[in-house]
Amino acid sequence: MKTYKNLYKKIYDKKNLVSAWKKARKGKTQKNYVIEFEKDLRRNLLKLHYELQEEAYAPLPLKTFVLRDPKTRKISKADFRDRIVHHAINNILEPIFEKSFIYNNCAGRKNKGTLFALKRFENFRRKITHNFSSFGYCLKCDIEHYFQNINHVILFKIIKRKIKDENLLNLLELIFKCNNSSEGLPLGNLTSQFFANVYLGELDYFIKHKLNVKYYLRYVDDFVLLHNSKNQLKIWKKEIEIFLKEKLELKLHPEKSRIIPLSIGIEFVGFRNFYFHQLLKQRSIRIMRNKINFYKKGEISSKKIKEIFQGWKAYASWADSHFLINEFNKEIH
Repeated sequence: MKTYKNLYKKIYDKKNLVSAWKKARKGKTQKNYVIEFEKDLRRNLLKLHYELQEEAYAPLPLKTFVLRDPKTRKISKADFRDRIVHHAINNILEPIFEKSFIYNNCAGRKNKGTLFALKRFENFRRKITHNFSSFGYCLKCDIEHYFQNINHVILFKIIKRKIKDENLLNLLELIFKCNNSSEGLPLGNLTSQFFANVYLGELDYFIKHKLNVKYYLRYVDDFVLLHNSKNQLKIWKKEIEIFLKEKLELKLHPEKSRIIPLSIGIEFVGFRNFYFHQLLKQRSIRIMRNKINFYKKGEISSKKIKEIFQGWKAYASWADSHFLINEFNKEIH
């Protein structure tokens, strides 16, 4: 395995920090904290540069809030300058770890995402069922309380296999400690999304190269295995449970991890996927409905709601949602 040293200076490189700032501000240029930071942009970026260079950088405590939609989740928000550091880290580490990710890891990767996962899932279903002419099954799994149960010691062991730069490892430790716990990564942080993907890369390798599962697909902590034998999926499920417990100190959600006939429809990446059509999950519809309600109350501008709707429309168009799209379109025009 190739290892990497002397990465830390690339993190605080001025060009990298400028690139990170541009990414951190994207879509947030009107936020007060961005405007305030950019009042003296050069000075603030240079201050960040020298703090990192002198190993004097200290992230501010995370701000947390509770989101209910419909389940309750604690979301953590880093200070804007810390988000710049997160992007600076990702700029350097993502290309390194990207090489080790399997093709069917769809979470937070360039040219991947929900629609890529949906297309791959459709392709797998057709192959398993010979274009829906025979029976097939899906082992659909969800990891229980995934982000809050990521073990820092195990995560660092995984990272250290590739990264041999002590200064960079110390910086990562500082960021992880913002959660005030030896376990878990805060929901909402860019680095959390990336390292959560690195953590489950171990599971991807086990399933693809140890169990030799041909039709396997993962999106964050939701993953599916397809096969025409229900008994084979039962065997794999048991092997996965053992691996998660012994190697990653995780476990499958007891209610959300089960074997389902493909013919009755599988919920994956926001859609209920049947043989010949897809339906949007109610959560996706509810989120768009709430945005429209905010617009009607004057809390979202006309320009903003149209941008949100166009993004949602591109996603929803993959389902049988023609009438719903038209209904929402009329409400915002």
